[in-house]
Amino acid sequence: MGGSSQSRTPAIVLAQGANALGVLRSLQLAGVPTYVACPPGDLVTRSRWYRPTPGATPWDGTPGPQAWNILGEMPLAQAVLIPGADDAALWLADLPQHNLAGRFKVSTSSRDTQELLQDKSRFAAFLRETNIPHPPTFSIESADDIEAIPFERLDRLFIKPVNSQKFSDVLGVKGVRVSGKDELLKVWRHLHAHGFGLMAQEYVPGTSADHYFVDGFRDARGRLTGLFARRRYRIHPIDFGNSSYCESIPLTDIQAAVDDVTELLAKVNYRGIFSAEFKRDARDGQYRILEVNSRAWTYVEFASRCGVNVCEMAWQDALGLPVTVASTAYPVGAGCVNLPRDIRSLREQPADKRGSLATVLRQWLKAHFHAFRLNDPLPGLTVAGSIFLMQCRRTLRGFRATRGRDKIVPPPDQKPTAPS
Repeated sequence: MGGSSQSRTPAIVLAQGANALGVLRSLQLAGVPTYVACPPGDLVTRSRWYRPTPGATPWDGTPGPQAWNILGEMPLAQAVLIPGADDAALWLADLPQHNLAGRFKVSTSSRDTQELLQDKSRFAAFLRETNIPHPPTFSIESADDIEAIPFERLDRLFIKPVNSQKFSDVLGVKGVRVSGKDELLKVWRHLHAHGFGLMAQEYVPGTSADHYFVDGFRDARGRLTGLFARRRYRIHPIDFGNSSYCESIPLTDIQAAVDDVTELLAKVNYRGIFSAEFKRDARDGQYRILEVNSRAWTYVEFASRCGVNVCEMAWQDALGLPVTVASTAYPVGAGCVNLPRDIRSLREQPADKRGSLATVLRQWLKAHFHAFRLNDPLPGLTVAGSIFLMQCRRTLRGFRATRGRDKIVPPPDQKPTAPS
């Protein structure tokens, strides 16, 4: 690529928390000067490489009409924008047609493709027209749609949102399990009244360790320049949360899933960073696709440290530069842990499922951590502080509960005596 990092076109990251930190550090590994558009006080602002977007108007990364004005006023001749959230990715799909496209670049698919992958109802309808294995999914617009669901032919069901980002932001989970038609109707009415678009999907049998991911990058020429496979071992919240511990695996271990996502991305003419989630069905061994994230995902720095830097690829592709092709012989068996989330996951699992403490400690000792870096310590210290405070609050609650149980309550006909 040539030139020092100071002379290169900068990148602007639109993300928060671990996503923003992962993209920032990935770009730093590639020597790309980077700004971050995020809310004040976000975790990423603790990084030594964090720089707010330049200009007189602060930008918290919120997309929309005001954001176009902020971009237009920035004192940058050129910059590449990289999204780490669904709404940012959808908004940036319009950038190539905007009058700012001469200054600001993005590696993105069309708006129609972005909407197809983000709208779970449209995505499910698309999958039904392919041979790609997927769980049976049913759109719910009214109570009549619930009546039409063939419960007798399905395993367990859960209700999920059409827009997963909004649902997760509000409820903290990706779905809600239901036991049957009556409960589904009750839950749907409650969530529908709060403005959520919803659908029902069969719960694919298996454990958290049956979840697999194919992450990567597809450039403007349709080449898969980066592919990275990982397996989830723990999750929080249980069932409908996000990975708390995962490990890299060979692409050949899940070749069927790799082939399916390759076919899918070609069908929709996808361009950019992606992360596709699959679950191995315990009934027949098929890898059923659950979703495709069309932006930088939470574990993007993990992939970069294993040699698959999709953020660098997005920067190169947006500028029309040759895109680096990552080796498929990346380190296998490398782990990555979100420590606060993994601690909560382990606490909520029965001992026979979480494994021994020795096994968990061995995983942590060899793992990459989301926030912890010796050369960028403040984000990790911030997370450590939150873990410490969480433990203090937990201990205090336990102490108060113990004091409450130990307190002697006088019989109803006996008045407590005044202290002497």
